[in-house]
Amino acid sequence: MKGAITITTAICVAMLAVGVWAQTPTPRALPLENLGLEHLDIVVPDTAASARFYARIFKTTLHQQPVRDTLRYFVVLGDVPADRQVGYVAIGAANGRPAAIGHYCVLAKTYSREGFASGLQAAGLPSAATAPGPIGMWPDPDGLELQLFQPPAGLVTAAVKSPLPVDGEGIVAPIGVDHVMLDVANVDRSLSYYRAVYGSNLEGPREPGGRVWLRLERATRLGLQPVTDGRKPSISHFAIKVRPFDRGALTARLREVGAKEMPSADEPDVVRFLDNNGITVEVRVAS
Repeated sequence: MKGAITITTAICVAMLAVGVWAQTPTPRALPLENLGLEHLDIVVPDTAASARFYARIFKTTLHQQPVRDTLRYFVVLGDVPADRQVGYVAIGAANGRPAAIGHYCVLAKTYSREGFASGLQAAGLPSAATAPGPIGMWPDPDGLELQLFQPPAGLVTAAVKSPLPVDGEGIVAPIGVDHVMLDVANVDRSLSYYRAVYGSNLEGPREPGGRVWLRLERATRLGLQPVTDGRKPSISHFAIKVRPFDRGALTARLREVGAKEMPSADEPDVVRFLDNNGITVEVRVAS
């Protein structure tokens, strides 16, 4: 997934309007005071087709933003408040790359690019951002990318309600991002990085197979598990927490939109499926 950078100059300009770039830098020693997962980004060959797919799964008000000669869509995970601080899934153009989860975003109580870079450097960890601008994109030891915002951030002001026609409404009401799962080359090496970033007190016990959960704020999680079958490290899937729903109705809708439902015997309360681009998604009722 290294190099899957989808932040654009247009987004930078839009975020300037809400004052993210204007915040006074507040260098702080690691670990970050995290405020939980906020959004994630997927890159796909046809952004409109992907937006329609997700709008038939989730009860959402699609938003959109022009980016160069394409439209970037936003699957909003709840009502948009006045400060636009709401979770979302951003859908950007792959531009010839394979469909994938590009990056995930965590909110931090205080954040500055310079302070974060110097903290990583002092800890002997990768400290070079892979995107320009005051925010940057931060690759872990496998090149998996983290974006950091300091509130107020929220849905970019250039994103407006989308007129994209959708055949029917969604089935489940989203509340926010539940977790993202990182498939890493070496869990211990990755843990050294993420302990520095988030703190070791958030780490759960190691599960059979090597998976480890980091429990972030606002009931969100970051999972690390060893990559298998000779595949490359990646952000392997994401999960959306939702309000209680009719599982039979959701299963029927997944069939209608051509999604492939995946087994979830390890988590029987979860509905797991492949979206129209083969990206793995989970839906789970918020606890």
